[in-house]
Amino acid sequence: MLVNTLTAISPVDGRYRNATHELAAYFSEAALIEYRVRIEIEYFIALCELPLPQLADFDKSHYESLRDIYRDFSEDDAEQIKEIEKTTNHDVKAVEYFIKEQFDELDLENYKEFIHFGLTSQDINNTATPLLFKHAIERVYLPELTKMLDRLKELRAEWHGVSMMARTHGQPASPTKLGKEIGVFIERFEAQLNLLKTIPFSAKFGGATGNFNAHKAAYPKSDWIAFGNKFVNEQLGLTRSQLTTQIEHYDNFAAHCDNLKRINNILIDLDRDFWTYISMNYFRQKIKAGEIGSSAMPHKVNPIDFENSEGNLGIANALLEHFAAKLPISRLQRDLTDSTVLRNIGVPLAHSVIAFKATLKGLNKLLLDKATIDADLDNNWAVVAEAIQTVLRREGYPKPYEALKELTRTNEQINEQSIKAFIETLNVNDAVKEELRQFSPHSYTGY
Repeated sequence: MLVNTLTAISPVDGRYRNATHELAAYFSEAALIEYRVRIEIEYFIALCELPLPQLADFDKSHYESLRDIYRDFSEDDAEQIKEIEKTTNHDVKAVEYFIKEQFDELDLENYKEFIHFGLTSQDINNTATPLLFKHAIERVYLPELTKMLDRLKELRAEWHGVSMMARTHGQPASPTKLGKEIGVFIERFEAQLNLLKTIPFSAKFGGATGNFNAHKAAYPKSDWIAFGNKFVNEQLGLTRSQLTTQIEHYDNFAAHCDNLKRINNILIDLDRDFWTYISMNYFRQKIKAGEIGSSAMPHKVNPIDFENSEGNLGIANALLEHFAAKLPISRLQRDLTDSTVLRNIGVPLAHSVIAFKATLKGLNKLLLDKATIDADLDNNWAVVAEAIQTVLRREGYPKPYEALKELTRTNEQINEQSIKAFIETLNVNDAVKEELRQFSPHSYTGY
C-alpha cells in the first residue's frame, strides 16, 4: 500500500498534512539524512580549512560543489542512501559511503578517507538533530506562533475598551476589560518566547566517547577542542557541549521541551477561556456556508477550533514531557534509547503547529456580542460593593465590609436601585455619596 494522506498511520501526515507539510523539510527521514550529509560535508571542509597536512593541497574551488551535494539533495539521493543502508545496516555509515561515491564522481577520490574522519555516528546525529530542530523552530514553529500572537494583539486593540464581568471561582468578580484579559495571555506568551531564545541549541562533537581520542592519536599537535568549538559554534551556529559521553546529554534540549510545553499550557488556558466565553454567549461565531455544526442539531455552531487546538496540545505536551524526562538519562557512556526517541521530535512540534493554526482559525471566527456582555454586567451590581466599602474604609466609616456584606448576601436581587438606595443611608457627606454613585459594573474596571 502506498503511503499518502489517507493511508498514513499518524494524522500528522494524514488528516493534518496540509497544516504540517512544512515540517517535513526538517523532521522526515529524508530530512534527517540530508542534515547528516550537510554535517559530513561541512566537517570535511572544516578539516581542509584547518588544514590537515593531507588536505593542504585541496582546491578550495571545490567547496561549493561539495555543498551542492546537500543543497541539491533530492528524494532520489535519500533513496540511494537507504539502499546502501540495507547492506551496512547502519544509517550514518550509509551516508558516509554515499558521500564517498559523490567524491568519486567529482574526481576527489584521493581525499575521501577524510570523510567522517575520527568521528562516531553521534558526532553526526547530535549535530544534525539540534541543527534541524533549530531551523524548524526558527522557520516554522515561531512564524506560526507569531501569526496567532499578532491576531491576539489586534483583538486586544480592537476590544481594549470593552468592559466585561470577571469571574473568579466561576463567580462574578470585579469587572475587567476584554482587551486587558487578552493582554494577560500576550504577556505570558512573550515571556516564554524570551526564555526560549536564551536556551542554547546544544550539540555533541568529540569522537567516540567525547574525548577526541582518534583525532588526538592521529594528529597529537592539533588543538581538537578549539577545532570542535569553532566548527560547531561558528560554522554550524550551535553550541558545543564541552564535556560529554558518546552522546549529547540533552539537558538543554529538555529545557526546550519544558519551555515549549509551557507555551502550550498557556494556549490551552486561552482555548478554554474562549470556549467558555462562547458558551456564555459573549461571542458568537462566523458561519461559513455549507459547514455543519452537528449531524443531529441544525442550530449548533460548535467551538471546534479551540477544542481541536486543546486536543493537539495535549498530545504535544505528553511527548514533550517524555522527551524532557527520558533524554537526559543514559546508561554509562551511552545506550540506544535516545535514538528512537529523537526520531519523534517533530511530532510534538507538528501537533503544536496544528494547534496554533486551529486557535488562529477560531479567533478569526469570533463575533463580539456586546449586548450579552453588557447585560451580564447590569445583572451583577453587587460587584461594586468592593469599591464602596474600600472608599468607606478610606473615610473611617465603621465596619464598611460588614455593612456591604449584609447588603449583598441577602436573597434579594442587588441592582442599581438597591445599591443607590443603600448609598443614601450612609452617614457620609454629600461629596462622598456622589463619588459612590459614580461606580457601576461598567466603569469599575481599574486600569
